[in-house]
Amino acid sequence: MSSDAEETRPDAGSRRLMVLLAMAMFVLVVDTSLMNVSISAVVRDLDTTASGVQSAIALEALVSAAFILINSKVGDLIGRKRAYVLGLSAYAIGALAMTLAQSLTAIVIFWAIVGGLGASLLLPAMQSLIHGNFAGSAQKKAYALVGAAAAIAAAIGPLLGGFVTTYLSWRVGFGLEVVIILVVLSQIHLVRDVAYTGTRKIDAVGAVLSVIGMGGVVLGILVWQEGGAYVRLLMLVGVVALVLLARWLVGRKRAGKLTLLDPDLFRHPNFTAGISGQALQQITLGGAMIALPLFLQMSLEYNALEAGLSLAPLSLTMFAAALVAGKRAGDRRPASIIRAGFLLASIGIAVIVPFVPRVDSGWYLVLPLAVTGCGLGLLVSQLNNYTLAPVEEERVSEAAGVNSAAGSFGLSFGLAMAGGLMLAALSFGFTQMTQNSSVIPAAEQQQIAAALERDAEIMSDTQLAEQITGQPPEVEAEIVAINSDARNRSLQVALLVPLLAALAGLANSFRMLRLPDVKPSSSLEGMDFG
Repeated sequence: MSSDAEETRPDAGSRRLMVLLAMAMFVLVVDTSLMNVSISAVVRDLDTTASGVQSAIALEALVSAAFILINSKVGDLIGRKRAYVLGLSAYAIGALAMTLAQSLTAIVIFWAIVGGLGASLLLPAMQSLIHGNFAGSAQKKAYALVGAAAAIAAAIGPLLGGFVTTYLSWRVGFGLEVVIILVVLSQIHLVRDVAYTGTRKIDAVGAVLSVIGMGGVVLGILVWQEGGAYVRLLMLVGVVALVLLARWLVGRKRAGKLTLLDPDLFRHPNFTAGISGQALQQITLGGAMIALPLFLQMSLEYNALEAGLSLAPLSLTMFAAALVAGKRAGDRRPASIIRAGFLLASIGIAVIVPFVPRVDSGWYLVLPLAVTGCGLGLLVSQLNNYTLAPVEEERVSEAAGVNSAAGSFGLSFGLAMAGGLMLAALSFGFTQMTQNSSVIPAAEQQQIAAALERDAEIMSDTQLAEQITGQPPEVEAEIVAINSDARNRSLQVALLVPLLAALAGLANSFRMLRLPDVKPSSSLEGMDFG
């Protein structure tokens, strides 16, 4: 037994590799937090719009979701180590672009698209490399360290991003990401590649349909919120592609041919219920993480640090609840903990909605944000294991990829849908209140209505006041008042997306309770950090 222990005890090189893998995961998770709390600073420095930045955030999640299944296979074919290097390099390119960007276009191309592709290569490769570079207790320690890095990044990301953005610059934050990635890549010789012995064929049709399906639905929403054309066509193409993908997978499976993913995975009721819960949890998180930062930075006009501090109750309680529930769940059924999670998230967001037009300080949000964070933390602690528990050990890696794709798609959908509804509600509310105003002249009412038809935009009262100088004082005051009311109502509408998703998750949890519990296999260790 002592010899076995010595074989699995990590040496100095292995411990250093664990730390480097954890550093890579930290960057991956903290990246989006930095963007969320920096929205107003990015808008000001690049002279762009909050909805444009929000669209970039949603697009990055969408690209990661749409390509994670096929890029997992690409990593198998080109080598997991090479995929890991390419993924990190793409992420570094995205972060470097944020450091140097002079326009939103650069952010969309390099941070959202190139960085999203990097994430979809990096996550599956990292999982395989940990599995192949460590064994026994060392492997468990590696998974635990990487998972802890992700959890810590999620918890302190808003605070760290807010501090750097306020006292230095948001560009410095992304520059630090580049430095960390370069440090990790400089030690790539420590990574031993993991050979792939499976088939080298690819289900190209299934891969294309999955990308078009997920991409069409979310891109349709993003185009809608930006006032673009062919919205219905894009969403219809996406839905049709997803239906065709399901039929294609089933047909290929019956014919005994290679499929992008095994449709028999969805025969497990626990798996389908878990996948649904995973997507709904991420829609809840995505919708909240668009509406709440915009409320703090546009309505309350907080800087990045103040916004990060205000969001800290959400991120810190999420981290704490996940940690406690993961260690002390005891004999409690996972489904009952999931139900409690969705219930707390629903209550927390439901309390925030009426607060939006009535509070003038983030302090009023501390308790509901803490309740929401506790709920999301409970979900994080249980959903992955619940979803993967019924899957046979040899198919767990494939199932984990589907689980990650569902979560990333849910996140991008929540971001896009909340943003789209927010701008639609803003346009409608501003137009109606302007037309009903007795202070604004009729000619200017028509100009405002025409401008909103072309481009509705969330902005603070200070930003708007700077744009309407030269008007009579009473007209300026009226337009600013209308902007404040319409903006807050639109943010309330946006918060309905995470609220409805949490309620749908709560309903789904009752289905989970009716299903028998399945004990997870030992191979689930570390399957949840991506």
